[in-house]
Formats: sequence, C-alpha cells, structure tokens
Amino acid sequence: MVVGVCRLIIEIPEAHSLKEKRAVVKAITDRVQHRFNVAIAEVDGHQQWQYAELGFACVTTSSSHADQIIQRVVAFVEENLNGGYLADYRTEILHLE
Repeated sequence: MVVGVCRLIIEIPEAHSLKEKRAVVKAITDRVQHRFNVAIAEVDGHQQWQYAELGFACVTTSSSHADQIIQRVVAFVEENLNGGYLADYRTEILHLE
C-alpha cells in the first residue's frame, strides 16, 4: 500500500475575517474532495485570517500513481483558488507493508 500526503500553504490576502477565510477554504476543499476523491482538511492556521494550511492524502498501489494524483490536486488548487493563492507545498510518499 502506498500513501501520498501533501501539505498546502495558502495565503488569502482578500480575507478580512475568519468567516471570509473559511468560505475560501471550504470551497476549495469541497471541490478537491469531490473531484479527486482524496481526504482533505485544514490542518493549521485555524485562527489566522489570511493563512491556511491544508493537508490531503490518497491511498493507491504505486508511488507513481500517488505522485500523479498529488501533482494533479496541487495544480487544481493553484488554478482554482478564488481569493487566495498557493504559497508553498510539501509532499511525501509512504510505502506501507
């Protein structure tokens, strides 16, 4: 079993409240989850207005497939993040036996 994980660092300069930030985060997490069938959640920056860290994971049988899914999700977030931008991301592929 192969697990691909990624941490996305998102800047949301247009957010002036937690409510505005959560609207941006919820919109992108819902779209990613439905389009790619991955587990995704906000993992840090919960109380900061203009910053969020999202984490997502996929489970597959090969590391190349996990890498492909991760790259497609990152590209999707970068292109479809309304009101913010992707500042950085980190990935890791875990091989579990």
